[in-house]
Amino acid sequence: MNINIFLEVSANTSQWSPKIAIIMIICNLICIGIGRYAIKIRGLGPSIPLIGSEGLGLPELLATTSLGHVIGAGTIIGLSSKGII
Repeated sequence: MNINIFLEVSANTSQWSPKIAIIMIICNLICIGIGRYAIKIRGLGPSIPLIGSEGLGLPELLATTSLGHVIGAGTIIGLSSKGII
């Protein structure tokens, strides 16, 4: 099997840049903000002493940033495929 076939089928990804980092940070902050109000049962795990985030513990932070990375990756792939970044 020729490996060039697989290289041609794979998506063109963007190189890391400050624009990419800013997009990922914004997506994570949005997901943390949404998760802070959307998660019904909070504070079951160890807490994190962040300013103004009472009840937002480690499990909630990991869940919201995981979602933030999925949304951020989709945003970056979508914007780079459109040629915006």
